[in-house]
Amino acid sequence: MRNTLQARLITSMVMSSLFLIAAFAAIQLYNQLQSSAESNLYRANVGAIFTRDKLERLFSGLDREASPSVVENKIKNIFLSALHSRIIDNAILLDENATPLISEGKIKSTFTYDKKFLNEIYRSKTKSKWLFPVIDKDNRVIYLFVMPENIYGYFVQLTFSLGSLKEAVNDVYAPVRFMVIAVIVANIVVAVLLSRALISPVKILNRATKNIARGNLDEKISIKTKDELEELADTFNYMTVELKRMKAKAENANPLTKLPGNVVIREEVERRIKSKEKFILIYCDLDNFKAFNDKYGVHAGDEVIMFTAKIFEKTIAKNGARNDFIGHEGGDDFLLLTSPEKAEVIAGHIIVEFDKGIIEFYSEKDAGKGYIEATARDSDRTVKFPIMSISMAGVSNVLREITSFSQLTNIAAGLKKAAKKYGKSNFLMDRRGDDLGAAHRGKQEEEKKADTERRDQTGGRRSSIEERRDALKKRRKQNE
Repeated sequence: MRNTLQARLITSMVMSSLFLIAAFAAIQLYNQLQSSAESNLYRANVGAIFTRDKLERLFSGLDREASPSVVENKIKNIFLSALHSRIIDNAILLDENATPLISEGKIKSTFTYDKKFLNEIYRSKTKSKWLFPVIDKDNRVIYLFVMPENIYGYFVQLTFSLGSLKEAVNDVYAPVRFMVIAVIVANIVVAVLLSRALISPVKILNRATKNIARGNLDEKISIKTKDELEELADTFNYMTVELKRMKAKAENANPLTKLPGNVVIREEVERRIKSKEKFILIYCDLDNFKAFNDKYGVHAGDEVIMFTAKIFEKTIAKNGARNDFIGHEGGDDFLLLTSPEKAEVIAGHIIVEFDKGIIEFYSEKDAGKGYIEATARDSDRTVKFPIMSISMAGVSNVLREITSFSQLTNIAAGLKKAAKKYGKSNFLMDRRGDDLGAAHRGKQEEEKKADTERRDQTGGRRSSIEERRDALKKRRKQNE
């Protein structure tokens, strides 16, 4: 039989049943032997008293001149009467010389007649000491020597069985047989109940697991046991839903960054719109990426994309919230969903980290010049393209009602175009609408003014790219 849960249960039940039956039979045999021994000992006492009384009455009314044959015949009748009444099992009449005269009964005596021993018994009899027992443990019999005081010239040996194993087996056969039948019936009932309560649900789970392994993620199971098995089935169904969702997410994920793609992005945005959750969507685009890609090659462009994705992930881990979302639509277009109060901090951190690290992807010569030369998109002429920057456009449903993903992307597309005109990394926030009141609008105006001042600043503080470029020039001169 194959090593299955059902096979192990059946084996365990059979072994436990055999042990139970064996233990029950052994206990029954032991009890029966004990009971038989106690019963036979009691019968032996009764038989001895019966025999003594009968013999005393016989000899007290017997003519002393009666012949031995008459006496022995009357004693034989006493033996037969006791045997017929099942008071004794066997009786032997012996004379004073320990010679057997009469033997009646179903047990053949195996007692060795030691005449010296029997003579001592015969001489030691008194009115109070008329019974002498001898137990033969090997043959499980007891010998009782009965010698009433007023009887001379005779004594009697009575033999009683203490009960044999064969007799005990015959006595316990009926209850043991009933026990076997009861155990078999109980095992059948338990097997059916276990099969319904345990084996069948396990088989259902096993079959469903194989179906899911084949790719059938719509598999659902129904187990109504109101216990851990039902809970396991519910968890299993939840797992299939999550596997299906993860499969869809994996299939839609960007193959380079492994970030969620367009389908998952749309679902996430629409989920937040439907749940009335306040959020800010930040669209991100790399400026001058195509020129970089054309000059340095696709592999270098992929490294920049991976670099940008890692900045997003590290920034969210450091400054974002648990439910913040990063998506990659493809190419150099990224998307980020966060809470309104964290948008400025996150965007600022991304800009700083991007500007600080992007220069490393350029050659020392191009980094020193601060630009690369590549063919323009709309003509064959060579154009100077500055070091890459990142333009970010934020759209929120805080100041205006957003009803669809399309509405959100349309607003963001316009903002992203405006952000690209500044020629350096920046974050442009859509501030249209007045649902937050005068106080919030004042704060928005202050932020807008500060942003304008930063964009108009041409002297004083230089950009991180310019600082990095000067550092490279200085290092090159030192090398020369």
